[in-house]
Amino acid sequence: MTLSVAHCLLLVLVALTRGELIQNGGLESPDHWDCWGFQCQTTTDRHSGSHALRTSGRTQYFMGPSQFVPVKTGHIYTFSAWVKLLNDHDGQSLDVEAAYTYPGNVIEYKSIATRNNAKTSDGWIHLQGSFVVPRTLTNMRVYFQSGPSTSANFAVDDVSLTEVTNHVTTSSLNGVIDKVRKSDIKLHVTTASGINKADLKIRVVQTKKSFPFGTAVNAGKYNSNAGGGKYRDFIHKHFNWAVPENALKWPVFEGQRGHKNYQPALDMIHGLKSHGIKVRGHNLVWSVPIRVQGWLKALSGNELRTEVKQHIEETMTKTRGLLEHWDVNNENLHGTWYQDTLHDPDYDLELFREAHHADPNVKLFLNDYSVVAIEASTHDYLVQGQRFKAANVGLYGMGVQCHFGNEVDPDATLIKQRLDILAQVGVPIWVTELDVMSADENRRADFYEHALRALYGHPAVEGILMWGFWDQSHWRGEKAALVKGNDLQLTAAGRRVLDLYENEWMTDMTHVVSQGDTWTVRGFHGDYEVHVIYQGRELSSLKQTFTLGKGSHAVNINVHT
Repeated sequence: MTLSVAHCLLLVLVALTRGELIQNGGLESPDHWDCWGFQCQTTTDRHSGSHALRTSGRTQYFMGPSQFVPVKTGHIYTFSAWVKLLNDHDGQSLDVEAAYTYPGNVIEYKSIATRNNAKTSDGWIHLQGSFVVPRTLTNMRVYFQSGPSTSANFAVDDVSLTEVTNHVTTSSLNGVIDKVRKSDIKLHVTTASGINKADLKIRVVQTKKSFPFGTAVNAGKYNSNAGGGKYRDFIHKHFNWAVPENALKWPVFEGQRGHKNYQPALDMIHGLKSHGIKVRGHNLVWSVPIRVQGWLKALSGNELRTEVKQHIEETMTKTRGLLEHWDVNNENLHGTWYQDTLHDPDYDLELFREAHHADPNVKLFLNDYSVVAIEASTHDYLVQGQRFKAANVGLYGMGVQCHFGNEVDPDATLIKQRLDILAQVGVPIWVTELDVMSADENRRADFYEHALRALYGHPAVEGILMWGFWDQSHWRGEKAALVKGNDLQLTAAGRRVLDLYENEWMTDMTHVVSQGDTWTVRGFHGDYEVHVIYQGRELSSLKQTFTLGKGSHAVNINVHT
């Protein structure tokens, strides 16, 4: 029986849960909730039921209702709560934190869910997150906090924590991969009289993949005549997409006002495109304050607006026809410098309008972190994506950075849950910055495989780019690298990744016609050649080429000698 994509997703993704781990999650009273150093009292301003719990009198941002919860090492849990900000403060966040206490009274804090720039007008905000308990614990406490202002009061209601018991498996991911990354190649062979079908073979071989597998590229190393050759060759051989790691960032090519140098980026882009590699643009502006160049910070009002507009127009004009994508306003969930400086909360939308007007043909992206590798900002990103889509400002896709933590094994169940949330925006998802970290290259290989299978196995994901691959040109060094040393020697991680890219996720099938003259090959999307081999010799005049997309493709072959 063939399952639809929807049925596959239901089998793979629906997480059944056990009993509730939060005591008094309905918060009809303060029972079971600890409120140390501040006031907690019930209020009729609630999300559901009759009451919620209201905080006041906090003197530290981390003060908020909390309770111990019984969790187990290595198990996955999903959390949900409704929180409401009761008085406005600029840049206020609402957070749910996990405080892990390990043997020896060592405490580690991890974010479960966050809403940045919360306002009273948002009403009740749904904070959700999933997490895996990292290692053996003494205990775990879940608590609410809000900062930076301690005078911000908030209410909490409908808190839930349950264990996820139905996990995504490799076989279930492979089922989705087969459904969404492959199509049917339907072959039929007719033969002239005298042809011995037992001596006739048809080989269907994929020569190029359609799915984007790419990498960030260091312009200095790529353009270098001294030692750059092996780096360039590896990129040209193994990737079909790329993104300048830094060369197109505004502070990089215009660190001083009026002193611009686009040439390193342009030289690299032309080199990549000459080898058939498509290129993303990263990024037009970056709203995190430490990423804004000093001379720009000196501007304000209309002068700042004009400068940004001219920068976008000039940069997109210089790269017109060279780039497929642009990350417009990088990491806007985690920085709002432009909006704050201009006192215009909707300036983020204006940036997209300006970019879309400057080049209507390039695809525009949001791009942010802590949305897949961890879930602290996943729901914030969902809200942001829905807002941009509704505003009709030219949003094409959601860029998800996937920088997994040091020695953190990417969990397919958590990845799938987070991608499902973001897919609700209804636009394609691109994995823009993937890396994992492990000192052991075999563990690193496992980590990359686990991440790639989960990401490739989600139908909303349209492309995957590594954030580098070489230890000598990787922001996280050898612990994240696929290759190392001056000779770019493959690590175990590199061998594993290339085996997925170039063997398991490519198609190469040979069929003996005596076993049937009509058959179907399930092939990965991409470019193909069909070779006819008779008595060990290829009949080159019968060779065919085609591109396999989302629909089936028919191949008819008439063999004669």
